[in-house]
Amino acid sequence: MRTFPTRRSVACLLVLFVAGLLLAGCANSLGPVNDSLQKRQYAWAGSIRWGDFEGAFSRVDPGYRDLHPMTELELERYAQLQISSYREIASTADLKGGYAARDIEIGVINRHTMAERTAQYREEWRYDADTKQWWLTSGMPDFWKGQ
Repeated sequence: MRTFPTRRSVACLLVLFVAGLLLAGCANSLGPVNDSLQKRQYAWAGSIRWGDFEGAFSRVDPGYRDLHPMTELELERYAQLQISSYREIASTADLKGGYAARDIEIGVINRHTMAERTAQYREEWRYDADTKQWWLTSGMPDFWKGQ
């Protein structure tokens, strides 16, 4: 005996299909913004890991850079460091709102004493819709805690 789908089962399948399309559409609409964030965070982390602090500073929000320019003394202090690890502890993102944050643990070695320690750092990112670019708004990591 052959059974035919009921109207109810056909309606359920149709609802699931439409819901899947809507979810895929939402994901695709934020896909470029999410990809841009991931690429920017990857580039930032690479700059920090490889000790390219000037390159990292170029990814800091231009408004923040104008208010807090990096001095030669600060660059010299960063040059005394070697990064041994860079690990994401937690992250959150509101892609529609243009905000993201990551809590990072960074292994830091003083090149002169060879003493290693870890530092905690919170990255905060904002999306600039005009330039279609994510910018770090929390500034450079303070490995000296204001000292």
